[in-house]
Amino acid sequence: MRVFWAVLSRDLRLSLRHGADTLAVLLFFLVTASLFPLAIGPAPDTLGRIAPGIVWVCALLAALLPLDRLFGADLEDGSLDLLLLSGLPAFGIAAAKAASHWLVTGMPLLLAAGPVAIMLRMPQDGLPTLLLGLLLGSPLLSLFGTMGASIVLGARRGGVLLPLLVLPLITPVLIFGAAAADAATGGLSPRPHLLLLGAMLAAALPLCPLAAGAGLRAAVE
Repeated sequence: MRVFWAVLSRDLRLSLRHGADTLAVLLFFLVTASLFPLAIGPAPDTLGRIAPGIVWVCALLAALLPLDRLFGADLEDGSLDLLLLSGLPAFGIAAAKAASHWLVTGMPLLLAAGPVAIMLRMPQDGLPTLLLGLLLGSPLLSLFGTMGASIVLGARRGGVLLPLLVLPLITPVLIFGAAAADAATGGLSPRPHLLLLGAMLAAALPLCPLAAGAGLRAAVE
């Protein structure tokens, strides 16, 4: 565990040194969400009805931005070989990378989602469910993204292949997350959708790092 925390703290320190990357993710999220009222119109009823979908789609796309550099920089400078020789299993390295991605990208997006939803005139009774869904769904974005980044690591045009690989995997997260918020605003129970998100998270927590670890070993061999 000491090696795991060392790898995680290393990634967090590197992210703090390159804070512009996190700022770029947040700006992309805010700017993309701001374009929808310009295209659809400022009608509160229309915006409020589709606000959960807008927030989820924008968060999903923003979370994809830093994935191509998640392992790429370590592969280029040789740090990935040293990490694999540190005694921490490959799946542990992948889990630390996923955790750092969520802390640096998922957490800021979660904090920014509330003001964006209010800007889009989302009904107040659905806002807690939206944030709870993002709390469950944003780690899934990081886990699936880490797995996809490891699979395309070292491949030609990996930055192009990565969204094509990850987007189909996280589509159910988008569906259930937006459906939970829609159910809450419509007076229905969001519990089934949130339980499905929780079940997906429980399954992805052990499986995605294992798959990502296999991808890392294949990339360096």
